[in-house]
Amino acid sequence: MLSDRFLARLSQASAHATITRFHALSESWIILVIDDVSRGPAVGGTRLKVYQSPLDGLEDALRLSEGMTAKWAALGIPRGGGKGVLALSRPLEGSERLDLLRTYADVVQSLHGGFATGPDLGISLEDIGEISRRTKFVHGIHSDGTVEDPGPYTARGVRVSMEAALEDVFGSSELPGRRILIEGLGSVGAPLARECAELGAELMFSDLNRERATALAAELGASVLNPDEALAADCDVYAPCAVGGTLHRGSIPILKARIIAGSANNQLSDRSVADLLQERGILYAPDFVANGGGALAFALFAEGITDRQELLARMSSIGDRLRVCFGEARSRGESPLLIVEDWIGHAGS
Repeated sequence: MLSDRFLARLSQASAHATITRFHALSESWIILVIDDVSRGPAVGGTRLKVYQSPLDGLEDALRLSEGMTAKWAALGIPRGGGKGVLALSRPLEGSERLDLLRTYADVVQSLHGGFATGPDLGISLEDIGEISRRTKFVHGIHSDGTVEDPGPYTARGVRVSMEAALEDVFGSSELPGRRILIEGLGSVGAPLARECAELGAELMFSDLNRERATALAAELGASVLNPDEALAADCDVYAPCAVGGTLHRGSIPILKARIIAGSANNQLSDRSVADLLQERGILYAPDFVANGGGALAFALFAEGITDRQELLARMSSIGDRLRVCFGEARSRGESPLLIVEDWIGHAGS
């Protein structure tokens, strides 16, 4: 039975706390995982997605909350990892969706600051605005009630991560003439594409929404690849900015990119893939560092730094941390993932 498997998975989890609630009106599950609070209160985005089963939603929440713990530690920010997942059984709209968001907001509020959130996959800025009407534990809300979009900050963090990797591999961080494949052109991929185009990169796009990819390619002078061609594309940088798990034992042999730097969460199917990339001489910017721009911006926002240009400038610290990471990885002959994991281990000791 599903309930038995759900409870069995919960019993195996090492998370600090897991809160679940069934939303009868929409036949959806609210799943909130607080992975770790040893460095500070848990903060993480909220994801809204149709899952095959609630168990899949739980797995996603557990995995993503662990990623947030690693992200905060790698960025040196005193927060804990957490994630909210609204696991839908079917697409929602109208009153059902609104009631689900309000109920979720009440769950967040009931934790009295033990968890704070922001937007993630499937959650719009309007959704976050609605959630913020019922709980104060939402990041990136201006005094007038408008919501700051984390996408451009995540994109800037990915861009400076690319530059740090290019410097390590080619001896120069300059983008002109470098071929960059961006997979996924949503709230992060699109602003990333515009930044890279402005700096002279040669761009290739891949997106399940062909119309979106074609329109942006026409605007920026890029080429468009079919999704099944992306991993084998001849490029300097592969930037996965859509779903995770694209890097696995089957895909590594066909990669032609020298660098992996993107915004997608959980890009590696498992951590052993980092060693395979290392063996092939492909430099991997650990995703929970490279995609940390939105998290970093919201942490700074909470400290009172709200000027957009200053926040964007602060994203350079992500590139600086990765330069140190790449240098240590090169000197030790190890994957950058191992270096960052070592940092995190020391931070928690």
